[in-house]
Amino acid sequence: MVTREEMKGHWNEVKGRLQEHWSQLTDDDLQHFRGSTNELIGVVQRKTGATRSEIEKLLGDILGEGEALSNRMSDAAQRYIGDASDYAKENYDRYSDATRDLSRQVVENVRRRPGEAIAIAFGAGLIAGALFFMGRRR
Repeated sequence: MVTREEMKGHWNEVKGRLQEHWSQLTDDDLQHFRGSTNELIGVVQRKTGATRSEIEKLLGDILGEGEALSNRMSDAAQRYIGDASDYAKENYDRYSDATRDLSRQVVENVRRRPGEAIAIAFGAGLIAGALFFMGRRR
């Protein structure tokens, strides 16, 4: 037997498939469904003359397909998450190595030429200060 939670979770799909299978069912007929599988089966039986077992089988098939689709989507999402994680880790490692190499080069250059490093830092500070004060005036 199909549960109320399963029915509510896939209602749009269930409704569409029921109307596809029994074209005489209207939105108004199915609007009165309030989450009770027995109530839905009763509405469909009255409107179509189908047997209870036929309706239950169709509902089970519909919800089984929905569950299978949900499982496939979940599996695909897990693969995408894994791929994204791998990609992020690879790029993190690559940029981490590049940053480490650049830091070593800067440290080495400062050790070899401390005077030039101080002059460059002083000049960069002057430029940054000038830009800051010019921006505040506006």
